[in-house]
Amino acid sequence: MSATQTSGLLKMAELAERSGVPAATIKYYLREGVLGPVDGVIRTSRNMAWYPPEFVERIQLVKRLQEERYWPLRLIRDLMRSSPEEVARVIEVEDRILTRAVEANDSTRMSRTRARETYDLPRDVLDRLEAIGVLTPTSRGYDRDDVAIIEAISRFRAGGYEQSLGFTVYDTLRYRDAMAALVVEEVTTLVTRVATQVDADRALEIIQSADGPLRDLIGAMHSKMLLAEIARRRAG
Repeated sequence: MSATQTSGLLKMAELAERSGVPAATIKYYLREGVLGPVDGVIRTSRNMAWYPPEFVERIQLVKRLQEERYWPLRLIRDLMRSSPEEVARVIEVEDRILTRAVEANDSTRMSRTRARETYDLPRDVLDRLEAIGVLTPTSRGYDRDDVAIIEAISRFRAGGYEQSLGFTVYDTLRYRDAMAALVVEEVTTLVTRVATQVDADRALEIIQSADGPLRDLIGAMHSKMLLAEIARRRAG
């Protein structure tokens, strides 16, 4: 292999140094196929290869997607294999969704005082919900989803779900923990399917239109499954 053929290409050690990612991690990425097309890689022996300089940016992108956006390697691999440009589109849609959500929530925040007065919940209940991360207020108060959670808990308490019967704010963790993996999978599926098929503006419209129906769907499925489980236990 001549010096001309490898001119401008990088050895693994140089790739690791420029990207700031350990060589062992890069080799893992290569084995898993998450760095996209490898047509530009030149292998000179079983243990020696030269890599295009654009791999530096690819490696850094994969690392950021894992650490900052919590994307699974499977998703990264699928998008990078089809086209690295698809990754940029998905990121754009995610960022725009987040920006619009933040803007919407900031415009409808409710102060802690007003929340307590409106929904007649003791301060210690709200404090505990904040401590366990179910509510996440800012200095400006609760956002729309926080308020919906507070209202729901207030209705639970009004219906008889009292602490004297063993019902506490910590019961909410059961639902949060059960939904955590589902939400990751949902975002992965929803955003990537939509963002890779239509332009960013249309993708944003489609995803936002699903908010209300999705809440209704989850509620209806939960109610149906709850009754089915009670019937199963009675029959057993």
